[in-house]
Amino acid sequence: MRPFLLSTLVVAVSAFGVSANKYKPCSLDGVDIIGRLPDTITPPMAHLTLSFVTAAIGSQNYTCSPNNNYTLVGAVAEVYDISCLAKSDEFTTVQDKLIGLWKSAPVGVTPHQVTSSSPETNANPLLGYHYFVPNPLGQPGNSPKWDFTSTGALYGNEEAFVTAARFTGDTAPTGKQDIDWVGTNAIDPAGLLAAQVYRTDTREGQPPSECRFGESPDIQVKYACKYWFYGSAVPAESGWA
Repeated sequence: MRPFLLSTLVVAVSAFGVSANKYKPCSLDGVDIIGRLPDTITPPMAHLTLSFVTAAIGSQNYTCSPNNNYTLVGAVAEVYDISCLAKSDEFTTVQDKLIGLWKSAPVGVTPHQVTSSSPETNANPLLGYHYFVPNPLGQPGNSPKWDFTSTGALYGNEEAFVTAARFTGDTAPTGKQDIDWVGTNAIDPAGLLAAQVYRTDTREGQPPSECRFGESPDIQVKYACKYWFYGSAVPAESGWA
C-alpha cells in the first residue's frame, strides 16, 4: 500500500483517537444507552454501570447453508475506546466515518491500518478484539467474545474478556443493509469484562440474500458499530496515562 494513502486514512480517523502515549479515558458520567435504544430492545439491567463505550470495525463472516442463504458463522473486529467522544457531536457519526474509511480501503488493508497509529498521528486507543469461540457451556455453535487481555488498558489481565449470548435485539432502524442491534448477557463466569454487552449504531455487515450451497464461497462482509459494556468487574487500573 502506498504510504501517502495510509497516512490519509489515519489522519481522517484521528478525530476519534488521541496519542497512545498521552491517552487518558474520559468520564462516562451521564452517558448511557438508555434513550438510544428502540422500545423493542430490552435495556441494560438498572444496577449495572457503563464501563466502556467503544467503536469497532471488522467483518461479519458467513457460509452458504443448505437452504441457499448465508448463515453467520462468526465475526472479527477491533474495538476502540471512544469515551472522549461520548459527550460530543462526533459521537453520533463515528460509525459512519469508520465504515466509509473501511469500505474505501484498498484490498489487503486491515482495520488496524485504517485506525491505528502512524508517525504523524500515533492515534486511536485500541482496547481489544471481538471474535467468536466455541460455546463455553458446551452448547451447539459459537459464541461472541470480546477480549481485552492482549492489548490496551487491560493488557495482561486474564479476566478481561466476556463471552456472551444474545437475549434481546431487533433489526437495525437504519435499513436492511445493517446488522441487527442486539443485547447480550455474559455466559462464561471466568470473564469479568462485562455483565452485558450491547451492539448499536450498526453500519453494513449484511450478506447477500441468496447463495448456492456447495458452490458459493464463504464471505466476509465489512461492518462498523458501537459496543457498550456494562458491569465490568475489571475496571482499568493500569495502562491509562
